[in-house]
Amino acid sequence: MSDPVRGQPAPDDAASPDAGPAPVPPAPPEASAPGGPPSSYPDAAPAEGGAPRRRRRRGSRGGRRRSGAGAGGPAPEPTTGADAPVGAAEDVDGLSGVPAPGPGSAPPPPAPGTVPSDSPVSPLGSSGPGGSGGPPPPGSGGPARPKIGDSRPAPPPRPVPPPVTAFSPPVPGGAGAGAEQPPGGQGEGGRRRRRRRGRGRGRGATPAGGALPVGAGPVAGPGGPEAGEDVTVDPETLERRRGGERKGRPVGRYLMSVHVRPDATQIAVLEGRSLIEHYVSRPQDDVSQIDGNIYLGRVQNVLPGMEAAFVDIGTPKNAVLYRGDVRYDREDVVEGSRPPGTRIEDLLRPGQTIVCQVTKNPIGTKGARLTQEVSLPGRFVVLVPNSETYGISKRLSDDERRRLRRILDDLRPPGHGLILRTAAEGTTADELRRDVARLVGQWAQIEDLGRRTGAPALLYREPDMAVRVIREEFNREYRGVIIDDRRLYEEVHDYVASISPELADRVELYDTTLDPLPLLERHHVHEQLHKALDRKVWLPSGGSVIIERTEALTVIDVNTGKNVGKSNLEETVFRNNLEAADEIARQLRLRDIGGIIVIDFIDMEIRANRGEVMRAFRSALARDKTRTQVYDISDLGLVEMTRKRISEGLVEAFSETCPTCGGRGIVIDQTLL
Repeated sequence: MSDPVRGQPAPDDAASPDAGPAPVPPAPPEASAPGGPPSSYPDAAPAEGGAPRRRRRRGSRGGRRRSGAGAGGPAPEPTTGADAPVGAAEDVDGLSGVPAPGPGSAPPPPAPGTVPSDSPVSPLGSSGPGGSGGPPPPGSGGPARPKIGDSRPAPPPRPVPPPVTAFSPPVPGGAGAGAEQPPGGQGEGGRRRRRRRGRGRGRGATPAGGALPVGAGPVAGPGGPEAGEDVTVDPETLERRRGGERKGRPVGRYLMSVHVRPDATQIAVLEGRSLIEHYVSRPQDDVSQIDGNIYLGRVQNVLPGMEAAFVDIGTPKNAVLYRGDVRYDREDVVEGSRPPGTRIEDLLRPGQTIVCQVTKNPIGTKGARLTQEVSLPGRFVVLVPNSETYGISKRLSDDERRRLRRILDDLRPPGHGLILRTAAEGTTADELRRDVARLVGQWAQIEDLGRRTGAPALLYREPDMAVRVIREEFNREYRGVIIDDRRLYEEVHDYVASISPELADRVELYDTTLDPLPLLERHHVHEQLHKALDRKVWLPSGGSVIIERTEALTVIDVNTGKNVGKSNLEETVFRNNLEAADEIARQLRLRDIGGIIVIDFIDMEIRANRGEVMRAFRSALARDKTRTQVYDISDLGLVEMTRKRISEGLVEAFSETCPTCGGRGIVIDQTLL
C-alpha cells in the first residue's frame, strides 16, 4: 500500500474507468494524476484497500474538507479527556490495560539495563517475593548525589545508605534520535492537512505534534543511563516539537512563574492572564510532602475490623495501608484462612517489613496512605516493578496507541510492567528504550538499598514541589517558565536541556536588578490569590458563587446576585449557571479542593438547559489533570462530584487555625451560658 498522503497508487490497485486499463506507475510527491486533484492534498490518496477513489467534481469546495475513505483511511477518532501533564499516579489511574503476551508467546528481548530474570535476587521485606532487579555491578558508586529537587542534607553513609532520588546529574544528549516519519509526511500535503484540522483539534492524532512534558531525570548508577547508548535528535524533529513562535518568541497557552524565598517557594501557573494553579512548598514541611516516596516500613499493628494496617515509615504519624492496596502471593498466605487471602490478618503481621509507596500526603490528623503497588514514573513510561501491568494511555488516539503498542512489545522488561503515558505521543523507539532502561536501573538501586537497610528507611525520594511541577507539566503548550532564583534557574535549565532540548530556551531568569517589581506582582498573581482565599467569587454578569469547606465535604452555592437579566427568568438563570459552571471548575483547580463536593445550581425548569449546563461543567473539568467524577443533577437540583485529594488546599497553605475561635469562625457569648 502506498503513502496515503503522497497519493501514489498501490501496486495492487484494481482497474477502473478512472484509473485506465493499465496500472499507473508511481509518481513523485509533487506530481498529480491526470485529471485528478493535486497530490499535495490528502483527498487525492486512494482509499484503504487499494481501490482508487471516485473523481471529484471540479469546483466543489466542500469535497476538500471531507474526511473518510477518500482521505486515505478512516479519520482518527478524537481523544477523550483532558490532555494535561499529570503525575505518575494520575496517568496510572487514567490508563486502559492491554492484554499481555500469552503463555505460548516468546518473551520480548530485555531492554538495555534490564536485570536478567535468572539473576539471584533476594526479596525486599518479608511480604512476598523480591523483584527482578539485582545488586549493582562491582565498581559502581551507588546512588549519585542528586543535582536538583533535593534541598535537604544527604543522610549519613553509615549505617543507613542514602535513598535513591529521581534527579541525578543528567546525561548529555538526553532526547532521542532517529525520529520516525509521522503519519502525514513532512511535505506540503502533511502541512496542509494539519492546518485544516484547526488548532486544538485531534491533538492525539498527530504524533509529531504531541506535547513533551518534562519527565524524571536519569539516575547515575548501575543499570542507569549508561545501559543505553546516547541518542541525539535531528534538527527537523526538534523544530517540529518546538512549537509555534510569533515575532521570535514562543507561543503557548500557559506561563509558569516560580518565586523562590528562603522560607517558601511558590509556583503559579497562568492561562493567559488568569491564575489557574498555585503551589506552595516549604523546606520545613518535608514530612507533609512525601507523595511518591518509597519506604521500607515495619508493620506496627493490624486492625481486622478496619481491614487496614498501620505501618511505621519513619514519619511522626504512622501511615495506613488498606486491604485493597496489599500485594501478596498465594504461597505467603497463612494456611487455614477461609477463603485464602481475603483477610488482612492473613497477609500482614506485626513486625513484618514491607516495601510501600506513599499515594496521599498526610493531611491534618490523618497519616499518609500507602500502597504496595509501587510505580516509578519516567518521562514517557511508568515502570510497575514485579507486575504484569501493560497499558497505554486512553488519551491517545487509536492510531497512536497501535503504533506505541508495537514498540512496547519489544521494550517490555521481563518481570516488570509498563504503562505508556500521554507524553509518549510522537516519541521514537530509542527515546522509549532509554526511558525504560533508566527506570529499570533505578529500581535495581532501590532493591539493593532495601537489602542493605533496616526498617523504617527511605528508599526513594521524589523531588521537591518546584521541580516536580516542572517535570509533570512543562511542555510545548507553555510559552515559558520564569524563575527569579539563579541557582534554581541554572539547574532547571540544564535539566530541561538534557531531556527536552527544544524547550530549553523557554526557561528564563527573572532579573530583579532590571525589574524591581517582584515576579508574582508583575503577573498580578497576588491580586488573584486574595480573591481565591475569599469565600465569595463574583461572576462577570453580577452573579456570585459561595464556597464553604467543612470536615466532611465542600458545599458550593450559586446565586444570581446583581444579575437581573434582560429577557426572562429562565434565560437569566441559565446564563448565570453557565458562567458559574466554568468558574467553579477553575476554582476547584486553583484552590485544590478535593474529596466530596456538592454544588447547588439555581433551579432550571427546562431539561435542555440543565443538560447544557452539565455539558459545559464537564467540559471545563476536562482541563483539570486531577481525576474527577461528576454525577447528574439530582431531584433536589444538586450536583454531586468527587475530586481526588492529594495534598492540602490553597486555604490551608496560606492560613493557620485561629487561637480564639479554634477555626469555627465564631466566638461563643459566655455571658449567656
